[in-house]
Amino acid sequence: MPIEWKNVRRILVVRLRSIGDTVLSTPTLIALKRFLPETKIDILLEDWVAPVLDGFEAIDEVIKVSGSDTKSRLKIARELRSRKYDLAINLHGGTTATFFTRASGAKARVGYKTYQYSFLYTHLLSSSNDFWKAEHTHSAEQQLALAGFLGVPVEDRPKSRLVVTEKARRSIDEKLRREFNAETQSDAQSSQNISPRDSAKSPRLGVENFALLHPTAAFATKQWATENFARLAEYLYERNLFTVAVAAKNERAVLEKLKSQSKVPIVIFDDLPLPEITALASRAKIFVGNDSGIAHIAAAVNCPSVVIFGSSNRNHWRPWTEAPNEIVYEEFPCQPCAGYTCEVFGEPKCILSVTNESVAQAVEGILKT
Repeated sequence: MPIEWKNVRRILVVRLRSIGDTVLSTPTLIALKRFLPETKIDILLEDWVAPVLDGFEAIDEVIKVSGSDTKSRLKIARELRSRKYDLAINLHGGTTATFFTRASGAKARVGYKTYQYSFLYTHLLSSSNDFWKAEHTHSAEQQLALAGFLGVPVEDRPKSRLVVTEKARRSIDEKLRREFNAETQSDAQSSQNISPRDSAKSPRLGVENFALLHPTAAFATKQWATENFARLAEYLYERNLFTVAVAAKNERAVLEKLKSQSKVPIVIFDDLPLPEITALASRAKIFVGNDSGIAHIAAAVNCPSVVIFGSSNRNHWRPWTEAPNEIVYEEFPCQPCAGYTCEVFGEPKCILSVTNESVAQAVEGILKT
């Protein structure tokens, strides 16, 4: 049954889970808003990730899921129902997402045939591969396919996009200046650790001349060694780029290890809210990091990037951007895998086999671009 677009006044998009998933939903949101500029489009996100869409112009409202208990979910369900949606699109097939999609009361509910409880939907697409007539599809294409299946123009495959808010820009500029000033003093005191050749090439510290590194990941099978990132910081320093590294608060130890193992100064942040990470990435000359949500943030603000892959699916998770980018990996027949542990070798050879030289070569190529 085709969608009667003239009767669609309000759309709910359901996209639970991670930073990367949310960033990669933006092409679908862009496609929907340009097709239906007068229609109100809301998105349901988990509260911790919701700020990543601050200021994003293709949505009218972010509705936040703030708990996993039955009481909080029922509260959200009642709120959704009261908004009287005409159409709900579930970009994530989990049980909770399906519950909220059905609870919205939308007349048309869209998902994939592979979703659990698929009988709760009115419109089901077989697969994104069928829609795009391709063997492999990216996460962004997987989500775009659901909109395209309904008749929304998506053939141009919009790229991911985030907005840098003025508040975040001002805040990160202030923090960068403060940290750079501190590192300048520290660098002067520890200059004996840098060879005369390196010292002659030392970058002038400033907020306009830095690379952004993200040395952590969700699993060990996706996390390139910290000492390798330390060598990379030194390599970038020789090329007149200072290093700023980010991670979450519970990953502080990795940042401290990176800082202690490098012979050059590094600014580290473990407490930046997502809008400030977005602003930071928009200022960087280049991003280098593991496959992660932060990599997708960098791509969405057109920061040139090099992303290091281990166990995860490169076809599905590579940067979705028009900015210059490279992915670095060593190919193994067991890739991709779930990534929780390495069940073939006992240790994640996929990420352990990625060399400093291959990453440096990719970085050099992006910097020349």
